[in-house]
Amino acid sequence: MCLTRSPTFVVLLGTRDVLVMVMRKHQRYFPVFSSDGKLLPAFIAVANGPVDPEAVAAGNEAVLRARFEDAAFFYREDLKQQLAEFRPKLKGTLFQKDLGTIYDKSVRVEALCPALAAAMGFAAAADTAVAAAALCKADLATYTVTEMTALAGTMGRHYAQVQGLPDDVSTAIFEAVLPRQAGDILPASPAGIVVAVADRLDSLVGLVAAVGAPSATADPYGLRRAAYGMLQALVSANVSLSLRSAVALAAAQQPLPVSQQQQDSVVEFVSRRLEQLLFDSGASAEAVRAVLAERGDDPALAASTAAQLQAALNAGDGSPLRSIMTALSRPTRIVRGKAGDAAATVNTALFENAEEKQLHAAYQAVSQQLQGSGGSSTDVAGWLAAVQALEGPINAFFDKVFVMCEDEKVRANRLALLRDVASVAKGFADLSQLPGF
Repeated sequence: MCLTRSPTFVVLLGTRDVLVMVMRKHQRYFPVFSSDGKLLPAFIAVANGPVDPEAVAAGNEAVLRARFEDAAFFYREDLKQQLAEFRPKLKGTLFQKDLGTIYDKSVRVEALCPALAAAMGFAAAADTAVAAAALCKADLATYTVTEMTALAGTMGRHYAQVQGLPDDVSTAIFEAVLPRQAGDILPASPAGIVVAVADRLDSLVGLVAAVGAPSATADPYGLRRAAYGMLQALVSANVSLSLRSAVALAAAQQPLPVSQQQQDSVVEFVSRRLEQLLFDSGASAEAVRAVLAERGDDPALAASTAAQLQAALNAGDGSPLRSIMTALSRPTRIVRGKAGDAAATVNTALFENAEEKQLHAAYQAVSQQLQGSGGSSTDVAGWLAAVQALEGPINAFFDKVFVMCEDEKVRANRLALLRDVASVAKGFADLSQLPGF
């Protein structure tokens, strides 16, 4: 069926999303595209039973033209105002009774962006993020989005472009709503990532403080989807961000007090979504829990570590990871549950065997190497390469040294040494969660 005689098709072709939305949502028609992706003035409709093709085509074309006329009217009316002029109209739309209106929310997101951008390593994009945050909700008050809510963000970007705003601002306005559903594209620009994360953080922190975290059966504000989308944005772009720090930044912007307990509740809630995200990416439950125990505060780092750790586990029994796990399991088991001074330091003067000295020297070298190569952000390959130097000294120590000797000071000193050696996985992964440890 053809629409070549529809003048509104030409008017709206500059924002083909409106045309597609009208066809799909209002009429359940299939839009038609050319081989190079251009929208054609044609559509496909399905009819049940025998029909008169010409009469059905004419009727559907007439209905669709009327729909296009309505959309064109809304679009023309929207263009009579600048996008920024729609923002004050958000004061009439309630977000949540304790958190104010959509306008109030947009102000909080705008205020959150500078500090959040700095925390994410995107300080250079802070001004762009602030400009986009101020306008990212404005299209909710436009006629077109009021009629077709699925176009939120899309129309904001379009109107920003038409009005001559910088491309990076208009792109960030659109990316602020991403992802909109499962399988959707994700924000890619620095400013877009900042605004998308800031918007979801504001919702998570504010709503948990106001009404509590979602229950197992009810999530009226879609906080699970918000948390998952925020994590997808961070992980896909490999953006490092401390969840606890980010939650604290968002809490400072809320119009009601957010206790430390409530902030912890937000972190716990997001951590459970991160766990699911890592499961969905193909990592085993053991690998995910091992990583989250040490690196769960940084979703991007946790995701990359979980993927690398899973690959190392899949390499089999002869892999470096397996041999290192076997070696480290020995000091870990012997110090587990032993009473002792956690702050006690190793006294080299109490060493009685060469194997003690060798293990202590190896531990110090490995510890310094890990700190020099990034410390808690060391990747799996780097960690394995560094810690492999402990295997021989650990095995030699347990072959030659009796840890639980009668001399109390010597015994405590040996336990302190083994405690330090067992701690090399701190900040990397909880190896005790892995099978075979």
